[in-house]
Amino acid sequence: MMNNPGIIDHTLLKPDATESDIARLCDEAEELAMGAVCVNPKWVEFCARRLSETNVKVCTVVGFPLGACTTDVKVFETEKAVAAGATEIDMVIDIGAVKEGDWETVRREIESVKAAAGKNTVKVILEVCLLDEKQIIASSRAAVKAGADFVKTSTGFSSGGATVEAVKLMRKTVGENFGVKAAGGIRNAADYRAMVEAGASRIGASAGKALLG
Repeated sequence: MMNNPGIIDHTLLKPDATESDIARLCDEAEELAMGAVCVNPKWVEFCARRLSETNVKVCTVVGFPLGACTTDVKVFETEKAVAAGATEIDMVIDIGAVKEGDWETVRREIESVKAAAGKNTVKVILEVCLLDEKQIIASSRAAVKAGADFVKTSTGFSSGGATVEAVKLMRKTVGENFGVKAAGGIRNAADYRAMVEAGASRIGASAGKALLG
């Protein structure tokens, strides 16, 4: 899996991204045979059109970046994103519910988003920098139980990003057949290799080109 561009989600989630920035993201992803682009919901339709003749998937984020909106909002965002052409949904978990140990709420919300996504891939963003080890384990288990496809480390917009320790813990918890996406602060080939060695099966990064150097 080393130096495999197909596991990279080429990412641009900055609020000031312009259409030309997003077009460049799509073109780089196609040129380098990356697996997906990951963009904010407003760009999904644009990316789906631009990448329609390629193998690059369109991923978007819901409940982003705080995870603190209601489940209905996350479901609505998911439905709109899928209708616009997204085939992968990265949802931010209800972090407050995780901190309180309200696993029924956490599980129901993931199930609701997965139902709205249909056959499309759902990745659950845990925001590991805000959680302790036990919470990372329990959140990962909740994502598996709720029928998600991946757990993901981070939004990249909080106080920290992916760590080797968190990726190892998530992989150990979910087993070998469940997806683990490392994202947040992965900026070069060394970071990329470290995350893959730790157990990541997908890498999210804005510095996608640098990872393959």
